[in-house]
Amino acid sequence: MTILGTDGKHRCFGGQAGKEFYGRYHDEEWGLPVHEDRLLFENLILEGAQAGLSWETVLRKREGYRRAFHGFDIEHVAAMSDNELEALREDAAIIRNKLKIYSTRKNALVFLEMQKEFGSFNQWLWGHLDGSPPVNRPESFLDLAATSPISDAISKALKKRGMSFVGSTIIYAYMQAVGMTDDHLAGCWKA
Repeated sequence: MTILGTDGKHRCFGGQAGKEFYGRYHDEEWGLPVHEDRLLFENLILEGAQAGLSWETVLRKREGYRRAFHGFDIEHVAAMSDNELEALREDAAIIRNKLKIYSTRKNALVFLEMQKEFGSFNQWLWGHLDGSPPVNRPESFLDLAATSPISDAISKALKKRGMSFVGSTIIYAYMQAVGMTDDHLAGCWKA
């Protein structure tokens, strides 16, 4: 079931009073294909940060994450010291979970290895799709599975390489965010 925003548009989420920023994210980012490695990395880290929390919470802290992790410059993040990461545990602008903070560096290191191996992370990631992204038109998010065979395969491969906070449910949300599956609800103006 969609949500009616203050602008009169029906959305999957966001747009109601006090949550216009969430509606802008829905309208301008969520579900649009992303192919730039830096943005794919940013989305991967933010989706992992969501584990156990709401996406709205993470989205409100996105600018803090961009500042803390140097604009998600992958090489810079991979080179961050333990002291830098420990200092981030005091930064209220991000989620201060130690495992999530340290996983950002570890995931950056793996991301760089994959860029070297495949030419880009984008090449590897989008290579999991056979043609165009699948399109689903559920009535509500309750009608969607939390994972898919593709998210299972991506999750398994990333874990095998040493990434963390990349379980299949997180990866499915990531796929939704970066346009690898179109899950806009029936009745959404973007559907």
